[in-house]
This record gives sequence, structure tokens and C-alpha cells, in this order.
Amino acid sequence: MKRILRLGQDPTDSILSRTDATVNVTDAVRGIIEMVKNGGDIALLDCTERFDGCRPDSIRVTEDEMAEADDLVDDDMKRIMMRAADEIRAYHSRQVRTGYMTADENGVILGQRVLPLDRVGIYVPGGRAAYPSTVLMDTIPAKLAGVGGIAMTTPPGRDGKIAPVILVAAKIAGVDEIYKVGGAQAIAALAYGTETIKRVDKIVGPGNAFVAEAKRQVYGRVGIDMVAGPSEILVVADGGADAVHIAADLLSQAEHDKNASAVLLTNSLKLANAVADEVERQLSLLPREEIARASWENNGKIIVADTIEDAIAISNELAPEHLELAVRDPFGQLPLVKNAGSVFLGNDCPEALGDYMAGPNHTLPTGGSARFSSALSVDDFVKKMQYTYYTRQALADKAADIVKFAESEGLSGHARSVSSRCGEAVK
Repeated sequence: MKRILRLGQDPTDSILSRTDATVNVTDAVRGIIEMVKNGGDIALLDCTERFDGCRPDSIRVTEDEMAEADDLVDDDMKRIMMRAADEIRAYHSRQVRTGYMTADENGVILGQRVLPLDRVGIYVPGGRAAYPSTVLMDTIPAKLAGVGGIAMTTPPGRDGKIAPVILVAAKIAGVDEIYKVGGAQAIAALAYGTETIKRVDKIVGPGNAFVAEAKRQVYGRVGIDMVAGPSEILVVADGGADAVHIAADLLSQAEHDKNASAVLLTNSLKLANAVADEVERQLSLLPREEIARASWENNGKIIVADTIEDAIAISNELAPEHLELAVRDPFGQLPLVKNAGSVFLGNDCPEALGDYMAGPNHTLPTGGSARFSSALSVDDFVKKMQYTYYTRQALADKAADIVKFAESEGLSGHARSVSSRCGEAVK
């Protein structure tokens, strides 16, 4: 049986610790980026052959490949993806802003313009699993923002093709270009450009350790959404929660990969023991049991606190990617939550709902970064440009103060740029 930790009895470090899943790939990623910067398309193909086991005839997905994918995906799956797209679009459309302008009686005009980015790169993981939900979640906010061009990269299979469901999701979401390239080499191509792939202004989307490190290294050359780590779920549950449901929710994240984290915080020892037993039972039912079991055994925790309020306080320290409040009064407890990527309220709102169909974004801060960052949104695909207009008299009204402020900082050139216009006002 999984050992159950007790708040106040077990060391705080063991309760708050995260397993360090960091893989040192810094030098390897730096080398790949340099290869792509210097070698362009040929370097991309070499990397694809080396890491993905194929060498596609074309880096860019063709119209014929899009048509073939459309034929291969069944109509019901298309319907489901379109329904999900509608929910995502409805939620994110409320985030669209248009800027503002103010004007006062002295003729001063101040404002802010909200401008879409010209070109964005969407990275979609591939390999053992296909995630069309990520295509929808990362593309639709960009389309709502008005981004001029959206380029998607994703690693091909050994047959040199992209999973058909990914291509159909891209069509539904409105992706403009799709490229058969993954890993750090894809991030490098998006950041620096090649003969085929035009460079972008920002890169978003999750990926493995190589992708995360590549995003970190190209940041500054381009913008990025975040450096995402392994998936996380934290469930705060009271004694009224269903152990079967809680165990299933914990394993829904544990099955992502062996470094994923699943934590239960509860004020009920009875529920803690029941969930521990139920997790063991359900693990054997999962096709991805090996992955989920490694994740649970290495990173899973069950913690008993005196009160739900204490449990939420620990949750705020951990700042999880996904937080479920499986309690009797979730809206009463919600104001206590300060740090979480996305919150799921009540006993009938599993995190998996948010992964696919609810509407809020599932590209979320991990590793405790929810303390200072947010879910992917329309805001990630715009920039804010401020502007100022002053008349000569309005400037004169502030000239003396500006000059004194500038001189206090030793910046006489700043002072002179004002006094040359408003010398009388400065005297």
C-alpha cells in the first residue's frame, strides 16, 4: 500500500518536494540548433532521419496529404473535434481586447494598441501518441487574436507521415502551414528559419525535454509561451468524495509519462486509504500501466491534512498545473486558491474534461510556475503598443518637474530635450 503522508507529522520537505525529472540536454540541444542555423532544410532532414527514423520527400505537408487524412478520419471523430473547437473558441473569444485611448482637456492623448503577432509557430508532440486536442487548444486562441500566419511542426512517424487526426485537427483549427519535423530541430527552424520554413515571432506548445530546452535557448530571438515540464494533477478532496473517481483522476495524469505527478490532499484518512487501494486496482486496468505505475510509485503522493483549508494552503505552495476541488462547497473554497494553472470544481468535473471539451485552455504552467504564469490565452498571441501625444502647453506644465527628475538621475540630455522646447517653463 502507498505510504500516506500526514501534514504536521511528516517532514515538510517530503510533502512539498517535486521529483527532479530534469535531463541535462543543454549541450545536445545547442548543437542541434547550430546545425539547423547553418544547414537549413538539409540539417532538418538529417535530424529527422536520425531521431525519427525517416527522411520525408517533403518537409511541408502537401494538399494531397491533407486530403488523404480527411478520408482516413471518421466522421464522428471530426464531429467531436469540431464540437471541442466550438467550446474552445467560445471561451477564448471573451479574452479578445481592442486597446483604449484617453484624452484630457489639455490636449494630452494616451492609449494602447493591441496588435496580433505576425507569425506564430505551434509545436505539437508526436511519437507514441497523437494529440489533436493540443492542435485545437494552441491554434484557436492565435486565430482569435488575428495572427497573420500559423505554422505547425510535429514529428512524423517512421513512414514519414503525420497522424491523420492531427492534420484534420489542424484544418479545423485553421493552421496555415504544417511541417513534418519535431524535436529541438523544429524549434530551431521556427526560430531561425530555413529555406522552407519561414521564421516566426513566437513559439508555443508542449514537448519533451529537448523541445523545452530548445525553447529556453531560442527565447529572446523569439517569444515563447512557457518552458513546460511533466504533467501534474493535485486533487483536494473531502470525505464525501468517491475514491473510485479520485483514483481515476490521479491516474489520468500519471499515464502521460513516467515523470508525471499525481497528488491527493484530503482531510479524511478513510478516503486516503480507499484511494490508495483503488489506485492499485485501477493501475492493472490501464493499457499504459507501465508508465502510470512508474509515475505513481516515483511521484505520486497521498497527504492527509487536518482541514480542507490546510490542504488548499499546501496546494498553493505546490502551485499545480491542474487542481481539482472535489469538495462539498467548491465555490466557497475557490477564493482560497491562489496558485494553480486550471481549477476544476466539484465532484463531477474531472481534469480530463478540461483536456478536451470544456473550453478553457489545457496548455498550462507546470513545475510550480503557476505562482507567476498563466494558462495559454489570446493574450499570448498579441503585443501591446502604447502611445502618447502632448501639446506644447501640456509639456510645459510638467517641464520643470521632468527636468529636475532627469537631472537627479544625472541625465542632462534628457533634461535638455524638454527644456529646449519649454525653456521659459523650466526657469
